[in-house]
Amino acid sequence: MGTLLRNCMSKNQNARRNFLRQSMAGIGVVPLLPDWGQLENTEPNVQMNNSGAKPGGFLAEKHQNLFNGDTCVYFYNPELWQPEDYSMETIRNSRTGKMNAAPTAEGGPFSVKAIHNFVKTLANNGIDTFLINANASRAWYPSKNIPSIMDGYKRGNRDFFRGHAICTGATEPEAVEVFLDNFVSFMDRYQDLIDAGVDWLAETSKACRQHKIAPWVSIRMNDMHGSRNFAGSFFNLPLLNQSEMRLSRSSYGSLDANYRQGLNYEKAEVRAQMMAQIREVVEDYDFEGLELDWWRQPLCCEPNATPATVEIISDWIRAIRKLTEKRAKEMGRPYALGMRIPGQLKLLKSIGLDIVTLCREGTLDFVSPSGFYRTTWDMPHDEMKKELGDLVNIYGVIELGTNSMATLDPELGTTQPMRHLPASPETMRANAACKLALGAKGIEWFNFYCTDQPRIPGVRADYSAMRDLSELSQLRGKPKHYAFATGGRSLNLMPFELPAQLPAMIESNNHRAFKLPMCAEPDAKNLQLIVQLVIKNIEKDPVVAVSFNGSWPQTRNERSAKLLFPCGSLSEHVKEHTGLNYLIRPQGIKEGWNEIVVENGSKFPLNIVSVELAIKPTDV
Repeated sequence: MGTLLRNCMSKNQNARRNFLRQSMAGIGVVPLLPDWGQLENTEPNVQMNNSGAKPGGFLAEKHQNLFNGDTCVYFYNPELWQPEDYSMETIRNSRTGKMNAAPTAEGGPFSVKAIHNFVKTLANNGIDTFLINANASRAWYPSKNIPSIMDGYKRGNRDFFRGHAICTGATEPEAVEVFLDNFVSFMDRYQDLIDAGVDWLAETSKACRQHKIAPWVSIRMNDMHGSRNFAGSFFNLPLLNQSEMRLSRSSYGSLDANYRQGLNYEKAEVRAQMMAQIREVVEDYDFEGLELDWWRQPLCCEPNATPATVEIISDWIRAIRKLTEKRAKEMGRPYALGMRIPGQLKLLKSIGLDIVTLCREGTLDFVSPSGFYRTTWDMPHDEMKKELGDLVNIYGVIELGTNSMATLDPELGTTQPMRHLPASPETMRANAACKLALGAKGIEWFNFYCTDQPRIPGVRADYSAMRDLSELSQLRGKPKHYAFATGGRSLNLMPFELPAQLPAMIESNNHRAFKLPMCAEPDAKNLQLIVQLVIKNIEKDPVVAVSFNGSWPQTRNERSAKLLFPCGSLSEHVKEHTGLNYLIRPQGIKEGWNEIVVENGSKFPLNIVSVELAIKPTDV
């Protein structure tokens, strides 16, 4: 009966798609691409994947702790991954004759040693799957099929990169030259590998095999790093310099219009270009998983896409599925296909991405819902699971930023506008617990290495803390630092981000509820729960009560200038903020959603910057 039903569904879906194609041809809609028409003629096996199991089922066996690395992941910090050849030095600038303002990584040449050292570090710290990003807009590896980032570059040619300076915010003449000083040195590391005949993308999968990590590849679907100079930035595919190939209706209000003018996937030329990129990394490289990254950027078709447009994009993605199925048969093992996406499924469908249908029919093995740069703390994985069905794995994504609350390094007297979550094991545990407690099947780390990239004194990514963080049983009873996502203009890509619960203004004699997922603590008698309200400083002492999961409101609190747990050398609040600490019975923690109600009993408004929670042993 099940087979008969699937066959009937397949025939109905084919008939519907043929009708749509004929109808669209009559009204001048762009036809489906000839370069994947042969694949699309065969209806994808929507119920069973190439391994003979339910799509996504094989992921639970050995793909639970995923690490996503961008195209520069090895190249940012050669002093860490190739320390025998690189060190941080403050040197005299040959252009100005003066000493540089900051140390730079000096040495070289860059070699495959850095790649193998990085992958070995992942393997030694519990990562089972490495997703290496192959492109921004252009390919960053030596592609044979599409424009590559180093095409036409000659070592030391500063003018090759000059058009990209404005895209980094460098506009004044001296700022442009400083950008070029640093960037030429950085990009010459890629040239070192090219000169040595090394394809770093192929070397990545080789290193993964050696260290027994599954090699996957991630493709950015609409990267906009060069959007401030479509014609002049070396980042951009030539298609981005053609206005007719870009979106024109994705921006509104004060949103950056250029940043929303990504490639328009309604255009056959765009789909053909991206299919060529995807086909190359699937067919010519030794990977066993493919992630389509729609957070870089959530731009596909013009908003309010028609059903016909949505079906064109869905068929294009089904054709990618056929590529991965074909590759799986050649390799004799499953080839995963999934997406990293915003958590706003209806908004995604409005730009052509019907995630629900693709998951329920089995085209996708996994989805990884995320924020853009700051991690989510209240992603509704439980509700998404109900909507997306049982054929897909949902991963919890842990991003770089804890939230946008500024913090202080008291030793140096310096502040940072955002804590780098990978520098705090307690925050890493708590964020993983948020996601796993709601049913996420594993963790995907994104931008983890960006903690090391800016070389902030006292702030380093703790790679060892990633071990066992995909197992909820390993998180219970251990110190954790929960926080809430906070909104704000910086790095907040509306409308695709989840609306943040904080910051919040609570008027006099009013109260607000804040909801956050947590994991239950089985041995809570040996633990304490501290709720910290971080407020903007006021001259008078406020009267503020806190209730946790329906407990009687508690007014007793202790003022604190310290974070609940340090994040590297960042251990205190900035002078504009104060923490109010409330000691709560941890026995009240629920598995899943928890509620904190804040009452303002003062005669003046209360401005709450953040709400943070700590699980600590009672002897701390």
